[in-house]
Amino acid sequence: MEQAVNNRRREKGNSPWLTVVREYVFLIAGSLTVAIAFNLFLNAFNIASGGVSGISIITKDLFGWKPAFTQWGLNALLISLGFVLLGRQFGLKTITGTIILPLFVFLTEGWPTITDEPLLAALYGGVGVGLGLGLVFRGNASTGGTDLVAQIIHKYTGLSLGIAILLVDGLVVVTAALVYGPELALYALISLYITGKTIDVIQVGLGVSKMAFIISENLEPIQEAILYDLDRGVTRIPGQGGFTDKERPVLLCVVSQNEINGLKKLVQETDPDAFIIVTDANEVLGEGFKR
Repeated sequence: MEQAVNNRRREKGNSPWLTVVREYVFLIAGSLTVAIAFNLFLNAFNIASGGVSGISIITKDLFGWKPAFTQWGLNALLISLGFVLLGRQFGLKTITGTIILPLFVFLTEGWPTITDEPLLAALYGGVGVGLGLGLVFRGNASTGGTDLVAQIIHKYTGLSLGIAILLVDGLVVVTAALVYGPELALYALISLYITGKTIDVIQVGLGVSKMAFIISENLEPIQEAILYDLDRGVTRIPGQGGFTDKERPVLLCVVSQNEINGLKKLVQETDPDAFIIVTDANEVLGEGFKR
């Protein structure tokens, strides 16, 4: 399987070694970005927005432990638990991420923050951490952390992975509320939300395409107009009317944001009685879109 993947990469002009190098560049750049955002904003204002980084902020004030050392220790413990309880083989990039992220946190410790407002720190910190983690994920890597705890909870309790992650991060935020007060905990929730949204942007990009489903008694001219006038591909999907029980094919078409009005106008001019459903398509790969 791996050899087949490498062969396909060679056919496309992508060397496996260049791919590995690019992924490690993403991992290193992302880890550095997370560390800078952590120290400049979150750690500086005691905003513990979940995860191992949030725990390291709490233990810094409770026990005087350096956040980098706490993160190293917790990541080592979590990976060990993962081996024992999950039985998974961790990739080299995951192990590398759990080592270099705390290293960058240690090296950037003490850098001065650029704001005096905790709300701005929560926003900037959330964006910075999300940007960094998005780059790490683009490199097909991970920085370890409490996601492993969530996987263990998921395996042994049957809870969904999303709920397990929410419980783990929620526990960190609740602990932060007890240590620092409810106001900083609210800032932590804001930062956590911004982090998730930023990761989504890095993963799927800013460009949002539109996907249209078209139901009509007169599909042929609509299909030809989309193909030749709009110059977009279209797919005919088999369908059946719920009331009439007759065959009712559906056209599926994906267009860019600035083409959707042209598509609707084209369909309405061809068949004023056509039924059109338009929805967002966050990431489209292929001919005419992102490669």
